[in-house]
Amino acid sequence: MGDTNLGYQLDEMERSLHDSLSVIKPTLESGSVVPGGGAVETALFIYLENFAASVGSREQLTIAEFRSALLAIPKQLAVNAAKDSSDLVAKLWAYHASSQSTTQGEEKKRKYHFYGLDLMEGKVRNNLEAGVLEPSMSKVRSLKSAVEACISILRIDTAIKVDPKLVEEDPHGH
Repeated sequence: MGDTNLGYQLDEMERSLHDSLSVIKPTLESGSVVPGGGAVETALFIYLENFAASVGSREQLTIAEFRSALLAIPKQLAVNAAKDSSDLVAKLWAYHASSQSTTQGEEKKRKYHFYGLDLMEGKVRNNLEAGVLEPSMSKVRSLKSAVEACISILRIDTAIKVDPKLVEEDPHGH
């Protein structure tokens, strides 16, 4: 009985060590980190909001849809933690909007771009200081994949129309 329990504990320790190394490896390969908790996605959301205003109308719609999709990450993080996603994402949005509209003298607001979700406390905080970080390489890869998927969808130039199946009338009224 004791050998089985010890074997189970050793297996769990090995799995935990493997999981830890799997997280550290991309960070070391990347050489840099970014704040987690939806900070990058929210910062890009605000940046693209400002950028969309500078382009033509058709492109503006595409940018707006991609921009909105970025907020799915912090929203889903909050939902998974059983927090009020609308409230938290709105607060996160406000911090990042403030960060990107500051002038040189407002140093405190400049650090708002490090702000992400604190899902334990259900608030927004400086995730760089809190140590909630993600490898830059992983973030870049996921964003590249998202952009490539968008481009593929936009390249589809034919519409596929599915006719609804016709329901035959039952002569017996059933």
